[in-house]
Amino acid sequence: MVIDPLRSIMHKRVSDFPSMIRPGDVVVANNTRVFPARLFGAKASGGQVEILIERLLSDNQVRAFVKAAKSPKQGAVLSMDGGFELMMTGRDGNLFLLESDPTVRILDMAETHGHIPLPPYIKRKDTDGDKKRYQTVFAKDVGAVAAPTAGLHMDEPLIEAIKAQGATWCEVTLHIGAGTFNPVRVDDLSEHEMHGEWYNISDDVVAIIQSAKAEGRRVIAIGTTTMRCLEGSAAANGGQICAGSDETSIFISPGYSFNVIDVLFTNFHLPESTLLMLVSAFGGLDRVMAAYQEAIREGYRFFSYGDACLITRDPETSHAS
Repeated sequence: MVIDPLRSIMHKRVSDFPSMIRPGDVVVANNTRVFPARLFGAKASGGQVEILIERLLSDNQVRAFVKAAKSPKQGAVLSMDGGFELMMTGRDGNLFLLESDPTVRILDMAETHGHIPLPPYIKRKDTDGDKKRYQTVFAKDVGAVAAPTAGLHMDEPLIEAIKAQGATWCEVTLHIGAGTFNPVRVDDLSEHEMHGEWYNISDDVVAIIQSAKAEGRRVIAIGTTTMRCLEGSAAANGGQICAGSDETSIFISPGYSFNVIDVLFTNFHLPESTLLMLVSAFGGLDRVMAAYQEAIREGYRFFSYGDACLITRDPETSHAS
């Protein structure tokens, strides 16, 4: 679905995307790589425990959600499937800090014994096929617990077709945390807590984007995580993206003024989600809500393995220069 403030909704296929690229466009994707972040084990009492790693803090330390009949206390040792142990060393809000023996690299254990953390609305167990399917073709930097799902639509021929139209393809990294699935449960949006996510933007990407913005060329984000990376950097640096690594907990909702992104390629998102609020802020609330009703009528598939839309920014949401 193509959603543009200057024209009626159009129904296209993803294979048509390159035909909508203009020479000089900059197309940016998130090259984070998903790892099997869901682990199972037991407490010393024998009670079952499920761990969803939210952040790799070091080789042998993680921050995680822990699901158990009774939460483990500080100092508790958890025996994990695969024969390794994790100790609960503290809390970070509703998250648990877990640590392995220094000789045990938790990522290695997860890659061997962990499970792909499919979104909670997929009501089945993960399979070996998900390890490949829930991953973009350009995934490189390991650290995400959820895929940048807009990128799942991209394959190598499509990317080459985008470049052939005269666009520059570039990549950033934002390690998506499990908090991306958290629904908004507050009436006052300022009270919603976003978990921070680590990102990295290279000097080359900053130069490419700054040149495009200065020359009035479009910057197209492949997915909301790419947008959060670039807009998060800009919001923290006076409206200009900066190279380097940092953390962002940006919450984009209606009323936000965009600094970087002109066009967004994304999936259709869950009701009451921060992602739906983001696309509503970008494309205009009324326009996006009408488009979603059109998508329902036309039988579009929603969520991670669903269909896509291409949204041009509502001019009223541009940052005043």
